[in-house]
Amino acid sequence: MTTQSAVTFTHPSVLAGIEAGAEWADPTMDPTTIAWTTRQSHAAIPFTVIDGRPVNPCERTAVRYGRNELGHWGEQLCADALVSLTDTSGHRWILMIERADGHGWALPGGYVDPGETPAHAAARELAEETGLTIPNATWEIAPPRYVPDPRASDEAWMVTVLARTHLGTYPTGTFPRIAHADDAARAAWIRADTYDALTLQLPRCGIFAAHRPLLASALALADH
Repeated sequence: MTTQSAVTFTHPSVLAGIEAGAEWADPTMDPTTIAWTTRQSHAAIPFTVIDGRPVNPCERTAVRYGRNELGHWGEQLCADALVSLTDTSGHRWILMIERADGHGWALPGGYVDPGETPAHAAARELAEETGLTIPNATWEIAPPRYVPDPRASDEAWMVTVLARTHLGTYPTGTFPRIAHADDAARAAWIRADTYDALTLQLPRCGIFAAHRPLLASALALADH
């Protein structure tokens, strides 16, 4: 049995965010000063707090203490938008972004702001990162799921809610127009008949590690 070493690490980008007063970064470096009862009551996935420090409910990471590359202590709730369409040959396409941070291709998505629903957050992030707005869209909301994010720690982790919508059938070349912005280096419609087929379409930098199980599950479910 391997014993985890007590690595302590918070990325300089988080410290810079704190210094700049960014909303995405808890200002305190001491998690024992946080009102954990309130955060636990709003958590999408229940977690424990030991001696005033939050405990990742789903995995042990390489960073025991600190936030690694995430801004909030404990759970950060996110929403991801899975927007699909079908071409006239019956092939499925989904809208993806290439992350500007070099972590690969991902679904548009981001933090759920206080008072915001996951569906609203997914639609907002979709518009911010791809320029696509879908008036009167019907979003199918999946249960919250833990995200195996490489930026997480034992004391800071991500949980996401997948919001999906299908736009119908379009002739090739007439797909809704998109344009990357915000955290996206590129945005594109990617053919995704299956998860394996999707991975073959993205050989240069691959799929963002945190979204691999999410996409594999969602695309398999859509086939049934």
